[in-house]
Amino acid sequence: MLDLLSASIEYGGYISIIKLISYLILFFAWLPLISWVHQDAKTVDTNDVMWTGVILGAGAAGAIIWLLIPVFIVGMLFYMIAVGAISLAYVKHRNARVLDFDKVLTIDHVKNLLVSKEKKLEALKSFTFVTANNNEIPVPEPRTPDFFGYKMAYDILSDATWRRASSIVFSPTAQEYQIAYNVDGTSLKQPSIARDQMRYFIRFVKDLADLDTKEKRKPQKGKFKIRRKKDDVPWEITTAGSTAGEQIRLKPITQEGIARVTDIGLMPEQEGKLNQFRDIKQGVFIISGPRKNGVTTTLYALLRNHDAFINSINTLERQPSGQLPNITQNVFNLSDTGTTTFGKKLQTVVRMGPDIIAVADCEDAETAQVACAAARDGKLVYVTIKADSVIQALGKWLKYVDNRNAAADTLLGISNQRLVRKLCDECKQAYAPDKELFKKFNITAEKTKVLYRAGKVQYDKHGKPSTCEHCQGTGFFGRTAVFEIITMNEELRRVVKKSKSLPEIGMQFRRAKMLYLQEQILRKVITGKVAINEMIRVLSTSKTKKAKSK
Repeated sequence: MLDLLSASIEYGGYISIIKLISYLILFFAWLPLISWVHQDAKTVDTNDVMWTGVILGAGAAGAIIWLLIPVFIVGMLFYMIAVGAISLAYVKHRNARVLDFDKVLTIDHVKNLLVSKEKKLEALKSFTFVTANNNEIPVPEPRTPDFFGYKMAYDILSDATWRRASSIVFSPTAQEYQIAYNVDGTSLKQPSIARDQMRYFIRFVKDLADLDTKEKRKPQKGKFKIRRKKDDVPWEITTAGSTAGEQIRLKPITQEGIARVTDIGLMPEQEGKLNQFRDIKQGVFIISGPRKNGVTTTLYALLRNHDAFINSINTLERQPSGQLPNITQNVFNLSDTGTTTFGKKLQTVVRMGPDIIAVADCEDAETAQVACAAARDGKLVYVTIKADSVIQALGKWLKYVDNRNAAADTLLGISNQRLVRKLCDECKQAYAPDKELFKKFNITAEKTKVLYRAGKVQYDKHGKPSTCEHCQGTGFFGRTAVFEIITMNEELRRVVKKSKSLPEIGMQFRRAKMLYLQEQILRKVITGKVAINEMIRVLSTSKTKKAKSK
């Protein structure tokens, strides 16, 4: 063996140090591989004697043949291929015998190798899961099913938190689960996860929320918490069966929906109009918009604009979006449907004698008539209605109340709104739009030199592309509402009573200087808060929904 080694690395009576070192490095790298295969084969309960012998024989044969081949590089490649092929054969064999979390040389395994064990454990310990029963979950033993579920939950929820996801939806298909984050009102697809891996995650989060892990068809709902640096963030889990499998939805429960009037995106003159309601004792104000466009947030903001210590405030809601301090929130539950109606329950709330009443999701005549009657009897009533415009909301209200004079006399005003994504201040890009764009949207070119759009790529000081840490590369950060608002006066009330059509009323609202949604969004486009493409997206979505409903 030594003679072969000397012969293979000698040239003109001299030994090639580079060849010698290369040979020794690769030869001795093979020895730990033998030891690992021997121990690992026992762990995964396979034939350790056979596999150790195969690896040993392949390495020894490869080393000898390497020395026999005259061309050093060719011999080295033969050795590496021989040892590598047998090693990969063993890896494939042992991976087929273990659970997903214990497989080696997978993409996840390689990623984990790049992070030190101490850092991984430190990260896991800084992210504590708390059960529905308020018990902290310790980090499970590594290389166990519980640890794999824990690690998956940590990876998914920490990533979703960093990306500011307001919900995570797991949708099953035949082979995998598709994952989508809702960020700033937009669904962002994430890498899919195989079904056999998802079962560990699903079992872990259902255990956290004290749900039945065996029940996969009936809907279940529960809560758990994530504790980070002594701050608790509650999460809600909802499960439901489907033909493809169990669907999962996770949602952080935050107080972001409990905003002030100054926070929701009103223009200064609009804010001034709504602040006048603090001094008004009776009447109806209608808050309208499509679903998932911040209508409830606006309702809550207007309620918080009143002093809850001076005024008795009650709400009637089907599903509260948050807890309002010092305000009585009445909930219309599923159990109520068999014994009463939403309108009758509102009548019960009115009899309690509150000064201010909020009615969420007024979508029937009985409820509207009770609300209108309460306003005539001296209550200040806020009502939310699903509608695409101020005029459409008015049309619904007149139809529900079925008494035009009563509806007009008590009406204080109507708002309609949309949520739009705000541009990220850290990476938004200025550009000079063409004249056609100015003409199309009636923008004054002399006053507006530049507009802004979402930043696509951010570069560091070395010129390398990097992800914006502020918006996580989406180009947007948060959302704001845009409103069209009309506040009523005696002249407009007469118009509502006498006009024969909604378009006629709309013309009078326009003469009263009501700006449409597009005009209000354009004001934010010009100031650089919103991209013009975002305006087009939001308004075109409304048109599409309107067309489908016809």
